[in-house]
Amino acid sequence: MATAKKAAKKPAAKKTAAKKPAAKKSAAKKAPAKKAPAKKAPAKKVAAKKPAAKRKPNAAFMKAMTPSSTLAAVVGAIPLPRTEVTKKIWDYIKKNKLQDAVNKRLINADDKLKAVFGGKGKVSMFEMTKLVSNHLK
Repeated sequence: MATAKKAAKKPAAKKTAAKKPAAKKSAAKKAPAKKAPAKKAPAKKVAAKKPAAKRKPNAAFMKAMTPSSTLAAVVGAIPLPRTEVTKKIWDYIKKNKLQDAVNKRLINADDKLKAVFGGKGKVSMFEMTKLVSNHLK
């Protein structure tokens, strides 16, 4: 009987020993979970600081350029920066309702704009800036 008691005690000792490491693992898993959100909070503060810096305009876009005679019919003859030339062309397009009704990215050129666009009847807004830059010096 003494051997039967010893055999019964050994498995019981193993079960209690097995429970203790399991408890340590769950405690170890909980501790890093609390640390992870603490790391994310400072990252949000850093991201908020970046947009606060003001953008500087590119000097090349702000340089006044003289339009050609064909472009001057639409924009005017005085030297203007590229940004202002583009704004004035868009004002002209909207005033004369030259934007395509279905695809707003297309511009239907009238007689003045056809001369600027190299004779093309329809031009995309992205191609427009390329064609207009050929008329600026």
